[in-house]
Amino acid sequence: MLDKCMIILGIETSCDDTAAAVVTSDRVIKSNIVRTQSTEHLPFGGVVPEIAARAHIEVLDQLIKNALDQANVTFKELDGIAVTGGPGLIGGVIVGVMMAKAIAAVHNLPFLAVNHLAGHALTARLTNDLEFPYLLLLVSGGHCQILIVHGANHFQLLGTTIDDAVGEAFDKIGKLLGFSYPAGPQIESLAKNGNPKRFPFPRPLVGGVKQTSPYAFSFSGLKTAVRTCIQKHLSLTCKDKADICASFQAAVGDVLSDRCHNALKWCEDKKLPLQSLVVAGGVAANEYLRKRLTLIANEHNVNFVAPPVALCTDNAAMIAWAGIERLNLGLSDGLDFAPRPRWSLEEI
Repeated sequence: MLDKCMIILGIETSCDDTAAAVVTSDRVIKSNIVRTQSTEHLPFGGVVPEIAARAHIEVLDQLIKNALDQANVTFKELDGIAVTGGPGLIGGVIVGVMMAKAIAAVHNLPFLAVNHLAGHALTARLTNDLEFPYLLLLVSGGHCQILIVHGANHFQLLGTTIDDAVGEAFDKIGKLLGFSYPAGPQIESLAKNGNPKRFPFPRPLVGGVKQTSPYAFSFSGLKTAVRTCIQKHLSLTCKDKADICASFQAAVGDVLSDRCHNALKWCEDKKLPLQSLVVAGGVAANEYLRKRLTLIANEHNVNFVAPPVALCTDNAAMIAWAGIERLNLGLSDGLDFAPRPRWSLEEI
């Protein structure tokens, strides 16, 4: 860390949550405000990019003011402005980036374009003060990856999904069951009363497919199997739905556990000095999956770390912290930065 305690304003608008936060370099979250758009998107069963972008425009300036007021900080006291520069829905990303650029230009502050995935990847450093390197399982609605985090600007991708992300599978199956968006919390809640062994759903890629990376994911076949099961039942009872949710969640747990086991075994073989398995992203809020991954971490004698649930889903505190990590490396971005709809961690 730098000698001076820095104060950073973070802005997040990459999807359907508008967020602003003030975070310090000594790991204090002075404010972290998130305004969800669930009401706006509910009639459509998913996020509509144009609606999301307009909603960000309507509330972002007031949200920033509220975050500064709650933190009791003025623009003059800030040491930089961090904003999600991608990946994400490009309309929303543009809204946040343009706002951050304007603030940085007016107040002559460093402008920090943060990769949204890096925000998730580094959250454990904010909450748990982890040392590099650590193994990261990044699971959200749009992403499913296993990476080694060597540093704040050095990410090594081991495996990713070859089709759907796990969060996307949760939402699509929830929609088939008649749940509102986002469906993950509803599936988790119903699964608590279900039988996870009633439906033998497949575990894609578990057991090893020679042509496929042992760290890759696939959820398309699992999603199709669940859809077929639902269609076979002309009328689903509450018990049927609970058993489907529990069986699906157990299958996901087996897949994630198997991939993490393979990755940890690879790290052991390479003699990487890992101390932690970290899970991040919206799906990391699922308590059942946390318990499954804790068992894998214990099996390999590493710590299991998951950020608080409020910091698993999209938020601006993680963006502010990633901005602090960049400033600590002497990095900032020009006001000619172009928002990016796609931006892999390995490109950083």
